[in-house]
Amino acid sequence: MATTTQFLLFTALFSFCLLTSAALSRSVSQTRTAVLDVSSSLQQTLQILSFDPQTLQPFNDETVTMSFLNSSSSFSLPLHSRELVLKTQHEDYKSLLQSRLERDSSRVNSLVTKLQLALNNFDRHDLKPLETQIRPEGLNTPIVSGASQGSGEYFSRIGVGTPPKQFSMVLDTGSDVNWLQCQPCTDCYQQYDPIFDPRSSSSYRALSCDSKQCGSLDVSACRSNNCLYQVSYGDGSYTVGSFATETVSFGNSGSVNSVALGCGHDNEGLFVGSAGLLGLGGGALSLTNQIKASSFSYCLVNRDSTGSGILEFNSPQNGDAVRAPLLKNSKVDTFYYVGLTGFSVGGQSVQIPPSLFQMDDSGDGGIIVDCGTAITRLRTEAYNSLRDSFKKMSPNLKSTSGVALFDTCYDFSGMSSVKVPTVSFQFSGGKTLNLPAKNYLIPVDSMGTFCFAFAPTSSTMSIIGNVQQQGIRVGFDLANSRVGFTPNKC
Repeated sequence: MATTTQFLLFTALFSFCLLTSAALSRSVSQTRTAVLDVSSSLQQTLQILSFDPQTLQPFNDETVTMSFLNSSSSFSLPLHSRELVLKTQHEDYKSLLQSRLERDSSRVNSLVTKLQLALNNFDRHDLKPLETQIRPEGLNTPIVSGASQGSGEYFSRIGVGTPPKQFSMVLDTGSDVNWLQCQPCTDCYQQYDPIFDPRSSSSYRALSCDSKQCGSLDVSACRSNNCLYQVSYGDGSYTVGSFATETVSFGNSGSVNSVALGCGHDNEGLFVGSAGLLGLGGGALSLTNQIKASSFSYCLVNRDSTGSGILEFNSPQNGDAVRAPLLKNSKVDTFYYVGLTGFSVGGQSVQIPPSLFQMDDSGDGGIIVDCGTAITRLRTEAYNSLRDSFKKMSPNLKSTSGVALFDTCYDFSGMSSVKVPTVSFQFSGGKTLNLPAKNYLIPVDSMGTFCFAFAPTSSTMSIIGNVQQQGIRVGFDLANSRVGFTPNKC
């Protein structure tokens, strides 16, 4: 009897061990993974430091056909990185990264401040310009990464004026006012192109102080019935000048008349290389609203790349895109909020309360998609859960000390590639976007140190940054209030 009992007990225990082992095996085999190409990433960190823009042929600015676009015209432009404009002065990749992250933190602060002013019902007409002296007075475009100057920005070439002169302009989905440096300069920074002189353009028109466009500015002033503007950014950069309308042209696709833009005579800060900025936000003065675009999309190249992506307006939406609701904030119309519900790591959902990504009735909270912010910022509780899930599912990765705002870093020196758990965005409606490994594990030096490229924020607003967007076509269907993400469609 005892022998029989022992045999049954042994059989049950053996069966339990087999089942447990099988369950663990299935768990491991079912973990969704991605391969990080370590060698390629490190090679790019070296190439960007040694890259000399003078080795490239000058920008091939096509002769512009002066046909005028209507609101349904589809057009596109190449997008380029700033390293095609100016050679970096950083001697090593780690110092370049730290410079980029410092600027990125300032960028995030400026977005948060903009939201807080709106939430606190601060009247924009109470904002006063700084005391500064101003001297009287289908289209296709490529996108380029601005990483070599530590900016994390992307650039495109557009034509301004009649006859059109071509300029490299920063793209920014987090602001609305378009502007470029203008002669005569009280203070202008170095840019790749000759500075625009409005006196050489037959289509330049100063805006009056009582114009609708002048009334839409957050900060404005009046001089001799001419509208003056000022835009300040979180890193201390600013532009001040005359507010006017001009003809803007897009390659050989055509032109748009009477686009309101700032003609900056006093411009300071970290814009070096670009001639100015194209505001692609949701406000009334943004380029997208002024040309009445029903949609636009962009594809950003790797931030350390010398290649180009593309910016498109009114192009057809990709049928295989991962779509999510595009949400509006009644307090601030600039930002593009998206319906994000959470994350998964290795194919398993991370336990994060969905409320951490939701915008409340007052306009507080939520998560925006922004091409001007580099590193995705998540509310601290959400970030901690995502980070801990990643660390739990990657116990075999060799950890190392944190760098700057990154607290989770790994030593991949001597490795050509490594398999890591896949990180995915989960959107409203059950849609999932799987990120490539290079979009969440990025090099912080040229020796093999990689860090988990997310960061916590004490702000209630979260931000999906451009590191997580690289290599993914991001399409904003403005007419139907949707945003789509299409991997490998650049």
